[in-house]
Amino acid sequence: MIKPCWRQPSVVEGGSKRGGYEIWRRSDDPNGKVDGLMWYKDLGSHVNGEFSMAAIQANGLMEDQSQLESGPLSTIDSGPNGTFVGVYDGHGGPETSRFVNDNLFLNLKKFASEHQEISANVIKKAFAATEEEFLSVVRQQWRTKPQLASVGTCCLAGVICNGLLYVANAGDSRVVLGRAEKAVRGVTAVQLSTDHNANIESVRDELRSLHPNDPQIVVQKHRVWRVKGIIQVSRSIGDAYLKSVEFNKEPLLPKFRIYEFFSKPLISPEPSIFIHKLNPKDQFLIFASDGLWEHLSNQEAVDIVHSYPRNGIARRLVKEALKVAAKKREMRYSDLKKIDRGVRRHFHDDITVVVVYLDPSAMNNRTSPGISTTVSIRGDGGAGSVSTPK
Repeated sequence: MIKPCWRQPSVVEGGSKRGGYEIWRRSDDPNGKVDGLMWYKDLGSHVNGEFSMAAIQANGLMEDQSQLESGPLSTIDSGPNGTFVGVYDGHGGPETSRFVNDNLFLNLKKFASEHQEISANVIKKAFAATEEEFLSVVRQQWRTKPQLASVGTCCLAGVICNGLLYVANAGDSRVVLGRAEKAVRGVTAVQLSTDHNANIESVRDELRSLHPNDPQIVVQKHRVWRVKGIIQVSRSIGDAYLKSVEFNKEPLLPKFRIYEFFSKPLISPEPSIFIHKLNPKDQFLIFASDGLWEHLSNQEAVDIVHSYPRNGIARRLVKEALKVAAKKREMRYSDLKKIDRGVRRHFHDDITVVVVYLDPSAMNNRTSPGISTTVSIRGDGGAGSVSTPK
């Protein structure tokens, strides 16, 4: 597992649109499918093993986006190879999560090319560049589309390269590792990301220390802690109205405006970074938006992945979460499935899951130099995106 960045014959995935969903599949693999409000890719290959993806829509417009990119991680032939996973849980609308889905990986490749490596610094630069690009779009369209200033997204990214897993997170999406332990029957869940949510005491303490002169930096409403009484997450991409006073005034709607002056951003786009050296005990990774973690614990999710076949495992995780959501409302899962988007949001959030298996046999494989695997798949629920200003 020293060098999980390997090369094999090229496989490029592409996509088509159907029913408002992006359906991504290999030309010889029809596994990217839609079932009602669910999009799923039951099983695919990446350079370090296999993966499974699924997403269920609850909002009127799908606000979750996700992607898996495997192969070259830069634009130069001699650059690093590996696997990139992104889960983007939007709020206030789908524009920011779609924008991140279009631009974060491209920015990662740009900085990886400049530095000729994958590193924490490269990933932070990619996050910062994506944030700045989106804020430029907000600034450019401020007079015609001021609502863009109130749209944001949580941003969870993982990069597997050279025997290391880099996890970068801004928000409350989460990645959990399934690790085989000899002393424990089954697989142990290990959370590898930090949640940035004001309901966590340490996050509230961090916000108070960053804003010592603002006694209302965190406010509890209806037993839920929120930054300025508005938003639960303390880190995100977008949410320009909480980053700068230039976006916290007319023509922005009054419900988003903060009437006391603030001189620095109230929430941050900077991700927390965790670097993990992979070892043979590491079986798989579960990347998911908080819609999954609202209904399943880390260990419950890991137990499900460990107990069932790989094919369709992401879809199974989504369904198990929905069954729990239905039970909480004292209804049957079959009845929950009949509820349409929009109304469905009262029962559960949009949910996105990417399960990435870490196969030692794949990681140790070698093929002829100059031949690469390229996999690009997006699990998004809608068409259209915000373009980057030229």
